Amino acid sequence: MLEELKQKLGAEVEKLQHELNVVIPNEIRKAVELGDLRENSEYKAALERQQFVQARLGQLRQRLSKLASVDMSQIPLDKVGLGSRVVVECQDTKTLETYNLVFGDSENFDEGHVSMASPIGRSLVGKGVGEVAFLKLPARTRRLKIVELVTIHAQSG
Repeated sequence: MLEELKQKLGAEVEKLQHELNVVIPNEIRKAVELGDLRENSEYKAALERQQFVQARLGQLRQRLSKLASVDMSQIPLDKVGLGSRVVVECQDTKTLETYNLVFGDSENFDEGHVSMASPIGRSLVGKGVGEVAFLKLPARTRRLKIVELVTIHAQSG
């Protein structure tokens, strides 16, 4: 899971690096050739895109740095932690829900991915199979019993 994420982020870094070093300079050069830069929308758009790409590259590099510092030996084998897939049973409704614990800026919330820093992530971290996590919500407190746990170690092979 971590290696897949590193590869995905690395590919995005390469794509953005190419855009920053090749595509955007060409767009800026073409815009400059058009003349007056004060009223040149192509020039302004290229500069804005350049700033966006630089900011995104900074975010990606920071995230890759954090991923590189993850020590797999510090993630428990039998408790919920980073990369765990957890099946919980709501004690009130008896329905099953599946969550995958990920880093904070995952974009797959529809697939059951939750951040470890989210309220549900914080309530599940450190719990084992059979334990009950208490999720405090504004209207009530949900009790979620962990019925199945697959840690990042088991998913990695």
